[in-house]
Amino acid sequence: MINFERFQLDNGLKVLVHEDSSSPLAVMDIIYNVGARDEDFNMTGFAHLFEHLMFGGSVNIPSYDKPIEDASGNNNAFTSNDLTNYYLTIPSTNLETGFWLESDRMLSLAFSEKSLEVQRNVVIEEYRQRYLNQPYGDAWLHLRPLAYKLHPYRWPTIGRDIAHIENAQMKDVKDFFKKFYCPANATLVLAGDVKTSNISKLAEKWFGDIPSGGKHERNLPVEPVQSEYRELELERDVPVNSIYSAYHMCARGDSKFHSTDLLSDILSNGKSSRLYCSLVQDKKMFLDINAYVTGDFDAGLFVISGKIAPGVAFEDAEGAIERELKKITENVVPDKELQKVKNKVEASLLFSEMNVLNRAISLAIFELLSKADDINTELEKYFAVSANDVQDRATEIFHSGNSSILRYISKKK
Repeated sequence: MINFERFQLDNGLKVLVHEDSSSPLAVMDIIYNVGARDEDFNMTGFAHLFEHLMFGGSVNIPSYDKPIEDASGNNNAFTSNDLTNYYLTIPSTNLETGFWLESDRMLSLAFSEKSLEVQRNVVIEEYRQRYLNQPYGDAWLHLRPLAYKLHPYRWPTIGRDIAHIENAQMKDVKDFFKKFYCPANATLVLAGDVKTSNISKLAEKWFGDIPSGGKHERNLPVEPVQSEYRELELERDVPVNSIYSAYHMCARGDSKFHSTDLLSDILSNGKSSRLYCSLVQDKKMFLDINAYVTGDFDAGLFVISGKIAPGVAFEDAEGAIERELKKITENVVPDKELQKVKNKVEASLLFSEMNVLNRAISLAIFELLSKADDINTELEKYFAVSANDVQDRATEIFHSGNSSILRYISKKK
């Protein structure tokens, strides 16, 4: 059970406080309700660009990192298609430094051509290193637009085209900041060696005078139901042939999510999972194989990816996967097998909650997804899943009209 208290400032900033005095550290996590799905089709990659720009200094604080380091703290951030999250860990005696830093860059981020150019180059280099210069690195650049035709999930967080970042203008950057980086579009979580009474005073002192900004209302296009099989082949300089098979599934907040997640674990969570035992260990058709869910806030993807063993044809490899999927659609999963993956979920959740930073981030994400209180019912939702639920999800998801397959063909040396 993760206990927390909440309050909201007049400008709309939501604040959650989780007290845990087991260590002298405090965590500050601030999540902005903006991700790659909020970008314009012709101006993508901005949410991720801002993950970098926010560390370029604010009007009153030229360097963000130095005050954190001087206060014996550390910080980082991440962006997804659904959100942008910034966090720092600091000795609780120095916590006000975090309030000072986060409030100043929310109120007055420093916009300079130099900072924009520096961070633009950082993002472009990241694009080259992660997406172009790594084997299979461009998989999601192709898989997303194959699976999605209308919803903005059809591009990754790095953007649809790196030229959008290369050509980003200062006005575009400022407009994006003004629209999304404001109290009404943010949630602040404090966790660790903190007291709610003190946090209330600090939040009001440092964030209370920041203008609310307009609360962002989404009106995203709904992805049409896929009804045809899609495929794409890429010849690349990769070690071995591989496949990525994507199936449309429910959103993270949907009641069907937990049974879908357990379905992926049954297929591919550990060396005793079905796909590994059958296709890697026994038949030796794959060098490795994985099944996972994207867990997106809007309807996401169930992905099966694998590196095919040398000498095995694509047709045979894909046929072997289909036979495994057919088994789980036609036969109820044994209770023992289902209980095993539930136990793994329980262990994973309990282990992650040992870390106060993980607790803070999870509270922020659940608050953005629905409400933070749901963090305490996650485990019971997994435990409530029946074998019939898992079979129902498999039947709904695994059919050819719902699949998009990306094949990597290794260039012959």
